[in-house]
Amino acid sequence: MAGKVCSKCVMDESDSEISFDGNEVCNHCITFENETKKRWFPNAEGAQKLSDLIKRIQNEGSGKEYDCILGLSGGVDSSYLALKVSEWGLRPLVVHVDGGWNSELAVANIETILKYCNFDLHTHVVDWEEMRDLQLSYLKSGISNQDVPQDHIFFSTLNHFATSNGIKYFLSGGNLATECILPRAWHGSAMDSVNLKAIHKLFGTRKLRNYKTISFFDYYFWYPVVRRMRTVRPLDLMPYDKSKALIELQNVVGYKPYERKHGESLFTKLFQNYWLPKKYGYDKRRPHFSSMIVSGQMTRKEAIEKLSEPLYDHDELKNDIKYFCKKLRISQAEFEELMIVPNRSYKDFPNWDFRYKLLKRVKKFLDSLVGRKIAIGH
Repeated sequence: MAGKVCSKCVMDESDSEISFDGNEVCNHCITFENETKKRWFPNAEGAQKLSDLIKRIQNEGSGKEYDCILGLSGGVDSSYLALKVSEWGLRPLVVHVDGGWNSELAVANIETILKYCNFDLHTHVVDWEEMRDLQLSYLKSGISNQDVPQDHIFFSTLNHFATSNGIKYFLSGGNLATECILPRAWHGSAMDSVNLKAIHKLFGTRKLRNYKTISFFDYYFWYPVVRRMRTVRPLDLMPYDKSKALIELQNVVGYKPYERKHGESLFTKLFQNYWLPKKYGYDKRRPHFSSMIVSGQMTRKEAIEKLSEPLYDHDELKNDIKYFCKKLRISQAEFEELMIVPNRSYKDFPNWDFRYKLLKRVKKFLDSLVGRKIAIGH
């Protein structure tokens, strides 16, 4: 463990912005109790909100081929949401974005979910040469959030499909029960196309002709205000328990679990379980387990025991690095060179942080002017 550890969860000083109160409880736990819980409804109130949401989606989507859009990665969260959406009688446009790193098991799980739910799948295959160039650019940049190239194209593709099909509701598998704690110091916004383009301009070797990005205007104004599109998180309106969700998926659908977190993506698996902890000292299990502790799905003792387990099996790691290098067409020596590139923050490159701060000030003024909170962004 790195330095002081929270007495309530397992976040530690690997988060450079962490702070503790007199009882050594961290700011993440305090924020959850004072703020985050107000947006989490694993109760009767949530059940009513969910029922109202389903009716609203159905009513507004009446007469259309699809009434919502759902991104399916093959992970537990999106797979469980797909199962629930089927039970609710919604008609989703199911989209999978193939960034080139799908594991065989992920592909099998996606097929299993689709067959059970009787959903059609629309797959967008990303231009691999452009994705490879962008991912290598990020690796050369030295910033910690290497998932941006995949995350950004995922959301930009979903927005494109939603717009072309007149869909207003994007159903996200994101949830507070397992993701309410995530250190801001570890990452920037995956939607920040200014940052993405700046990094690629410095380190890339080819133009991104087919890789579609989302502009600041699109993300915070065009989609939510003009197109009136909404991202909703149904899992926050129910008592979502990831371990129970996995068991239900296994028993009902025939879903097969992954050996490691993010086993659906071979890139994210290596990035989160090796690259982040070795290069930056960030163990993504800490915020994940801490989220589960404050949401009541895990005890602190259980989390500490799990953190003592190795992130990787030696032979598995060796094989994954070999595949990683082959896929990106780099040598083992080049991989090791990338590992020692000086660590940088996304803030070391042009970004849209200033625009966002300005937008928040304008929003605060407008909120006070109209007497209610105005929704911006997804």
